[in-house]
Amino acid sequence: MNYRDRVEINPLICSGKPVIKGTRILVSGLINQLAAGESIDDLKRGYPGLTDEDIRAALAYAASTLENVELEELS
Repeated sequence: MNYRDRVEINPLICSGKPVIKGTRILVSGLINQLAAGESIDDLKRGYPGLTDEDIRAALAYAASTLENVELEELS
């Protein structure tokens, strides 16, 4: 899957933050909710129309972003 099919960055939508294409659902919001323990089903109930593919695309976008960032060691 190519996340670019489902994630867009447009300076006119949510100040240019990555969103699920055709929505104002922030990728960071989905990632934060998953990190907080919400399930995929919880997300889909909270965002009618959100699909499994949208959520996978958000995760793929987050993963690709991390691949291009230098991280400092956690201690």
